[in-house]
Amino acid sequence: MTTGASPGLEPHYAPQQLGDRLALGLVKLLRFFADAFFARRYGHRAVVLETVAAVPGMVAGSLQHLRALRRMESDQGWIRSLLDEAENERMHLMTFIQVARPTQFERLLILVAQGIFYNLFFLLYLVSARTAHRFVGYLEEEAVYSYTEYLAGVDDGSYRNVAAPDIAIDYWKLAPDARLREVIIAVRADEAHHRDVNHEFARVLG
Repeated sequence: MTTGASPGLEPHYAPQQLGDRLALGLVKLLRFFADAFFARRYGHRAVVLETVAAVPGMVAGSLQHLRALRRMESDQGWIRSLLDEAENERMHLMTFIQVARPTQFERLLILVAQGIFYNLFFLLYLVSARTAHRFVGYLEEEAVYSYTEYLAGVDDGSYRNVAAPDIAIDYWKLAPDARLREVIIAVRADEAHHRDVNHEFARVLG
């Protein structure tokens, strides 16, 4: 068993439709580039990827908001859930900025990646909201996997178990003496929740 593994972290949604396979393929492609660029620099990987991960909730939330206005009907709680997801991912970013201290090049990469991803995801959501949510579900599956690897590296001494940033202690209500390990566990639990929510949204839209 992977160090730090917990129930509910391993589920994988098997693709059933063409959109599912497309979504999974896109996520695997992103994973390839992330592995090639960051290798096992998980703190820096988290900074860049959390910037991108905060985009879908905001895009989907705004489009669902406009849809509810046009149709003059209830959103069934989707908007709040999606905006909460975006805010949660932003807090992940703010936390790992304190841990990894991104370089100027990584900050530039963030600007480029966010600009490209925002527009592509916006178009994908317009074309197929179901596929967009499935894509996020698969993206979160990969996030859970990455944070599990990061946690294992902390446990075996590959990465320093530094003190948790104050922003993380306040946000997740951690103990005052919490370390990076507790932060990773909290973030990974968030990602597992986002995974399940987005796969469920995709199911409802299917």
